[in-house]
Amino acid sequence: MSIFNYKQHNNIILVSIVVLGCFLLYALSELFSSILGAIVLFTIFRPFFLYMVEQRRFNRTLAALIIIFISLIVIVIPFLSLSIMVIGKVGSINRDSLPIDKWSVKIDEFAGANLNQPHLAENTLQKLGAYVADLFPSLLSSAASIIITLLVMYFLLYFMFVQMREFEMGLLKYAPFREQHALKFAVELRNSTYSNVLGQGIIALTQGILLANGFWIFGIPDPIFWGVIGSFISFLPVVGAPTLCIPASIILFANGHSVQGVLLLAYGLLFIGNVDNVLRMIINKRVGNTHPIISVIGVFIGLPLFGILGLVFGPVLLSYFLLLLEIYETNRMAADRLERIRSPEL
Repeated sequence: MSIFNYKQHNNIILVSIVVLGCFLLYALSELFSSILGAIVLFTIFRPFFLYMVEQRRFNRTLAALIIIFISLIVIVIPFLSLSIMVIGKVGSINRDSLPIDKWSVKIDEFAGANLNQPHLAENTLQKLGAYVADLFPSLLSSAASIIITLLVMYFLLYFMFVQMREFEMGLLKYAPFREQHALKFAVELRNSTYSNVLGQGIIALTQGILLANGFWIFGIPDPIFWGVIGSFISFLPVVGAPTLCIPASIILFANGHSVQGVLLLAYGLLFIGNVDNVLRMIINKRVGNTHPIISVIGVFIGLPLFGILGLVFGPVLLSYFLLLLEIYETNRMAADRLERIRSPEL
């Protein structure tokens, strides 16, 4: 005969579930990037998967493998290639074609004479070098971790698609809110993911291309490399790709090309900066509205947790969190109304 009653049994089981769940979350913390990446890719490619399975009559396994292949070609491989290129370029930037030392001297002379900052370029390069070293860790030293992360991510993604109905029904079953709110959460999750991942990706690519084109027109060396850097920086809403035009303009001023310096500065701050705003308005109307504050705070949250991937994952996580808060508030208000209906007024 048990010494616990039915309610005590349930409470003990609930506490055990919470404790074991915390241990599992701690154990899986290293794979959180894989889990979040699988969720993001599932959300992005779900309409295409349904199109292949329901309209084109593809086998579920084949459709899942096609999506994995497409995501590798379109997202993973280019991202890794660009990261390798950036790391290699940063590592050889003082030895190759970019005359960094010469530029630094001219910028320091110009800044010392006009801005009372005689060591502006030297200090900026030191800070930039430390920041880039943290942002782009050595791929060779973390190759095993990257491979494991990708394998787990695609393992999860494969079963999410192959068993999609079971996966989604399980989410609905164990969701801590009603079905209509769960469906609303799914729609908002899709919109937030599209806005933060696809939308910001389009903006970053566009700004990188425009920056490279501007540097090529005004004679800044290695415009493709700086365009790639601009694409990465475009994920930072406060900084953005146009800010790279400021040091480039100072270089032109220091070399005696004042007109080109003014034109490049205007091109970056006025044209490239406004392209960001126009594209963001179009994306918000067509996909989902993500407030710039979410992007800014999300980046600062994501970078320490995920490194360079935090530029994407940080705003996505913050959007999910705010969405859950909204649903909780809706549920609480509904519960309060129900309580008032059931309780007679005194």
